[in-house]
Amino acid sequence: MYTILDIRRPIEQEFHTYEKLYASTLVSDNPLLHDVLNYISTKQGKQLRPQLVLLAAKLCRGVTEKTLKTAVALELMHNASLVHDDVVDASPYRHGSESIQERWTNKVAVLVGGYLLSVIMNILVDLRHSRIMSIVSNMAKNLSSGEMLQLYHKGSMWIDEHCYYQIIEQKTARLFAACMEAGAESSGCTMRQATALRDFGLHLGMCFQIKDDVLDYSDSEEIGKPTMSDIRDGKVTLPLLIALNRAPKDEAQAIKIRLEQPLTIPEDDVRSFVLRYDGIGYAYQQMQKHKQKAVEALKCFHDSQAKSSLLQLLDYSINRLK
Repeated sequence: MYTILDIRRPIEQEFHTYEKLYASTLVSDNPLLHDVLNYISTKQGKQLRPQLVLLAAKLCRGVTEKTLKTAVALELMHNASLVHDDVVDASPYRHGSESIQERWTNKVAVLVGGYLLSVIMNILVDLRHSRIMSIVSNMAKNLSSGEMLQLYHKGSMWIDEHCYYQIIEQKTARLFAACMEAGAESSGCTMRQATALRDFGLHLGMCFQIKDDVLDYSDSEEIGKPTMSDIRDGKVTLPLLIALNRAPKDEAQAIKIRLEQPLTIPEDDVRSFVLRYDGIGYAYQQMQKHKQKAVEALKCFHDSQAKSSLLQLLDYSINRLK
């Protein structure tokens, strides 16, 4: 299977430049803010979003200074959304480390999230690129809308598949799409290229989030992190949703009722139920459908290292173990 380092190879030099620029935005002479920003800077994950921005630009007319700043803005947007999500969900941990609101307070987390948003605004103004500003602002609106929709349905076992796709598109896939489209725009692409890369990012993001939801039903020792967190948070994702649809009506209703009463059903029982009705298999079928659409979106581009990396990232998103 491809690794992140394999995928990053065509933009390795540009990515190092991006990292320096990103680090320079997370500084402050305010002692408390300095500590929190430094903590955020040491907890970087896969950093897929800035890589998408750089690869999209590379695939078009090349990485520019605007590309690097766009990558910083979108990674900051991603981090700001995570900080605020952890407050909303009262999550004590983020990727195995304490969340901002757990390490400090809710007030600090909300204020830091707001600070990151102000930094993003400064970057976008400095870009003087109305199209990129529009892409990022619309994406931010989608993130908030998706979070509100998920919050509205939290704890309900009665959502349908259409609602699930609405949530993950707004919360995850639209951010991937924005990274691709904004990256393309930063390089001076054509309208056709921007549309194609936006579509690729959307379907890549759908694959990525469905896979995340599948991983939640994995063995925690195998993937090295806690699982079944969605159930504990009252979130119904695709594997469970499909199992509920496929199970006999009486069994499905009994499971729903037990799930709506916290701590009344063992997590292993939920996992067994999902496996029994092949909710995982259905989720993989949906990922394959989105993969095909993503591959189709790239057909207007000539073969290149950047294109190969995007296709590798598509495979990685579906086959990754964590």
